Order: sequence, then structure tokens, then C-alpha cells
Amino acid sequence: MPSPPLTPLATATLAVGKPESVLQVECGEGDGVLFLAREFPLARVRGVDTSAEVIRRATARIGLDPEGRIAFKLGGPRDLPFPDDHFDLVAVLDGRLAVAETARVLRPGGYLVIAFSDRLHASSKLGSRLGRWRFKRAGFVPVEAGEAGDGSFSVARLGSAGNAPFSE
Repeated sequence: MPSPPLTPLATATLAVGKPESVLQVECGEGDGVLFLAREFPLARVRGVDTSAEVIRRATARIGLDPEGRIAFKLGGPRDLPFPDDHFDLVAVLDGRLAVAETARVLRPGGYLVIAFSDRLHASSKLGSRLGRWRFKRAGFVPVEAGEAGDGSFSVARLGSAGNAPFSE
């Protein structure tokens, strides 16, 4: 029996502390965003996707949210509609990301989680030589990587001291 698709994301969140602001890129209908909001009950959680229809459906799933902790916006990996240094955690589940744009919206010391829910797509961009170079050039250092359920995850931190850089 296959594991739940959020298992790699859930496993990766164990390495990121307690962020106050979270973004999921290519959020789809919001499963990951809603999970992250439950996992980090004090955080403001945002999701972006390139489809207006998907954002409409995701927004309809929020329900009662008087504090405005959860919100969805139209946007893509290469043009995130947020200011610089805005998030403590950026997560991507089964999606794409633009490394430099991700680094722009992530606060120094913030975390990046890349998760894949199935083995077919589980070869993370952090695993390739070109991927390591792009992440290193943007200031990311590895924190943890592994398999979880039917997929895999990688966690990196932006400009954190004390961690070894990506090896070439």
C-alpha cells in the first residue's frame, strides 16, 4: 500500500524548528499548505500557484480563519509575489522552484524544503552536481536529506553558519 503523499514533507518539517512565516510554492489545491498550517499553528502560511482556478479552489478549503493565518496567491516559482526576506520556510512538494527567487523571499537562516511524494520523481535537484552548484551559489547549505514513505526530501538553510557547504 502506498504511503500518504505528504509523508516526505512531514518528515522534512522535523528539521526546520518553528517558523513564523511559511510559503509553499506550486501549492495546488492546498493540501500541503493546510498540513503546514496544522504543523506550525503559530505561523502564517501562504501558498502560490500559477492557476487562478486552483487558487480559487484552495481558498475555498480554508474555512473559518479569523486570524488570516492561511492565504493563497497567484504566482509562480520564478515570480513570487512577496517582498525580500519574508519567509522562515519555503516548501516545494512535487513542484519546481527557481533557486535565486526562492533565496530572495527567504530570510537569512531560513529553511528550504524540497519533497517528492513518489520514487519516480524522487531524484531531488539538490542531488545533481548542477543543482548543488546552483544552491551553493545562492547561499544554501544542506541540513538533511533522505527517503520517507514512497518519496524523498531535502532540507537546506540559507546562509546559516556552522553547516558545511554543498560539496562539488
